[in-house]
Amino acid sequence: MSRPPRAPRVQSRQAALQALYAVDVARRGAEEPLEPLAVEEALAELAAHFELPEGAREYARELAVGVARHRDAIDAQLVAHSTNWRIERMAVVDRNVLRLAIYEMGWLGLPPSVAIDEAVELARRFGADPSPAFVNGVLDAVAHSFAGRARAWETT
Repeated sequence: MSRPPRAPRVQSRQAALQALYAVDVARRGAEEPLEPLAVEEALAELAAHFELPEGAREYARELAVGVARHRDAIDAQLVAHSTNWRIERMAVVDRNVLRLAIYEMGWLGLPPSVAIDEAVELARRFGADPSPAFVNGVLDAVAHSFAGRARAWETT
């Protein structure tokens, strides 16, 4: 029995996560910038090896490059809402799942419930056993801080 095809947005998020992960582990430290060009190159390499439809490829690029461009603001949200966790101490998968979800909520306007559900699924698939609960907790706090604002960069 063959597996049903995954939804394009799910494929996009997975590809974006894998590209961000590849670039993140290649850096010398968590504070070093995520270069948009390096992220695009990693994503192009992934797309060449996996069957990623064009629409999914475009959204993956939007996600991965968007996270790279807004990493400082996104990481500020992580620092503010991940009590007792420094970014560099987070699992690489977890911090990049969180970055993707924060970008989708705060910059693309994805409803928090959708962003959180999708992020928890990514954490379940690619992270360790405690990853889904950790991701859910941090993103719930971030979502509450975004409440009443259309975008993350707007002030209340």
